[in-house]
Amino acid sequence: MKNSFYLLSLLALLSACAASKKSQGDKDLLQLRGYMAGSFNSAAQAARDTNYFDITLHMYPIWPQREGIWLYVEQAVTANQAKPYRQRVYKLEKRDAQTFVSYVYTIKAEKEYVNAWKTPEKLEALPLDGIELKAGCEVVLKKDGQLYSGATGDKTCPSELRGAKYANSIVTIHPDKIVSWDQGFNAEGKQVWGATLGGYEFLKLK
Repeated sequence: MKNSFYLLSLLALLSACAASKKSQGDKDLLQLRGYMAGSFNSAAQAARDTNYFDITLHMYPIWPQREGIWLYVEQAVTANQAKPYRQRVYKLEKRDAQTFVSYVYTIKAEKEYVNAWKTPEKLEALPLDGIELKAGCEVVLKKDGQLYSGATGDKTCPSELRGAKYANSIVTIHPDKIVSWDQGFNAEGKQVWGATLGGYEFLKLK
């Protein structure tokens, strides 16, 4: 009986490892991760259009030993990067040949990991139960040539920021930039936060 238990445990472990290696070795997923990984900012857009702020976005791969592809994400006003206003963990998965999903997780003790993009190995100490899935906030992306474009579901992502009831995100990922349009709406469907004219254009710095 004990041998059967050990055998089942071993098979489960091998299956998880195989799934992890498969996801981490998929060329489209690796391409998507490559596009998303790095430091970006919207300085050029802010310089030509005062409706936009100069924002810096950092996204760096973490947890290479865990199943799936994970990124640590940090966003801040460029002049005040010591105090990011958004810290997240993303998990990338491939749904089918052309469809990809970026799941969004909050970090429970996020203050402990401010500027962790500089030393991603610091995130090794963050356990899986230290993050929480933002259900309904995942972004479903479709691959079209060299681009990955998609959005959250319609009114599926809850938000309480500045009186919002839900948030919508529309994202297009290019080889050298990310265009992201995040908006919050109240219960009546009125926009209460976010850009009004179009998405932020984050150009890749490195």
